[in-house]
Amino acid sequence: MIPNSQLPTVEPYHTLVALDTTHHKSATVFGLPAWVYKATNLKNGHTYCLRRIAGFRLTNEKAIKAAKEWRRVDSASVVGVIDCFTSRVFGDSSLIFVTNYHPLSKTLVETHFSTTGRYNNRGNSNVIPEHVLWGYTVQLANAIKAVHAANLAVRCMEPSKILVTEKARIRLGACAVLDVVQYDQTRPLLDLQQEDFVHFGKLMLALATNNLSIFTAQNLKPALDLLSRNYSPEFLDTVRWLLTPQSSKNIDEFIQGIASHVALSLDASLHANDTLAGQMNHELENGRIARLMMKLGAINERPEFDGEKDWSEVGERYCLKLFRDYVFHQVDANGRPVVDVGHIIRCLNKLDVGSEEKVLLVTRDEMGGMVYSYRELNKLVQKSFNELTKPITGKGRY
Repeated sequence: MIPNSQLPTVEPYHTLVALDTTHHKSATVFGLPAWVYKATNLKNGHTYCLRRIAGFRLTNEKAIKAAKEWRRVDSASVVGVIDCFTSRVFGDSSLIFVTNYHPLSKTLVETHFSTTGRYNNRGNSNVIPEHVLWGYTVQLANAIKAVHAANLAVRCMEPSKILVTEKARIRLGACAVLDVVQYDQTRPLLDLQQEDFVHFGKLMLALATNNLSIFTAQNLKPALDLLSRNYSPEFLDTVRWLLTPQSSKNIDEFIQGIASHVALSLDASLHANDTLAGQMNHELENGRIARLMMKLGAINERPEFDGEKDWSEVGERYCLKLFRDYVFHQVDANGRPVVDVGHIIRCLNKLDVGSEEKVLLVTRDEMGGMVYSYRELNKLVQKSFNELTKPITGKGRY
């Protein structure tokens, strides 16, 4: 990690943290060195990603407007563009792109082309599973569809600029950069959109053959031959279609051709959503119980209320102390502690929903007791906790 102590504040973004893992920056993709930072917005407290293009000189103000056109692209497969501006706080003329931040994400290069990649296949000993590549294909097609629908072109589909934000989940990053950096190199939008398909094909071929030189290779036949040995004819035909230059390719036509894989990706996405929903429900259950335990802990044993009738052992809140003992301080016939997690969870769940079931609360000396319903106890918990969170007039305390 690059030291961050000397990084400046780029108003309104502060506390910059360099996300680059090397001091050497290549200018191959954008023509200028680029750096990536995590930063916090002073106005809303949210975290964003700042991509800095170093040494950029703005010659046309309309170029910035071209980047802001990307705000119209709303796709789950594209990293959202928030803002674009120039700055001199780094000691040079820098172009800054502000995008959504995806923590713990990696690039396709880090995931598949490093010795520690999940699907590392040096020497083609372990190729990326075909279903993973089809998943990438569907997501990239979804991204291109959204971009083309906004009358824009992706232009940048380098593996180093595509994020893997979770298992087999990718997003196009660095969009809009070339629209600004190469603004004066005017090219027809249709040509750029058709070029997107070729870039798409080269990306999938590079992933399937573990060969980054595909992007600069003049002869792709050896790579396609290798592809045919490891993957299905359908995948090979899909890549060939993408790589074959035409003047009238349409992303909708491409999506129709891979419809069966779109359905499979949708099904996998729904399963993943069900899993997340299930985990969230468990956390909600845990949260409900935790809130009740915190409230009971805040209410019981308040020494500052000693001597006050409502909080004394003859007051109405005494039953909450006995309920706490009933839930957490069970003992057996010999007086030994009994820790029954099932009993604790059942009692707290009944208290949370306000069950009409009644419970006998016995004093510690076992000389007396009282009967309350969980609904009555629930109301008393809420009343007591609300009193704690409000100023007590005339007492000089809160």
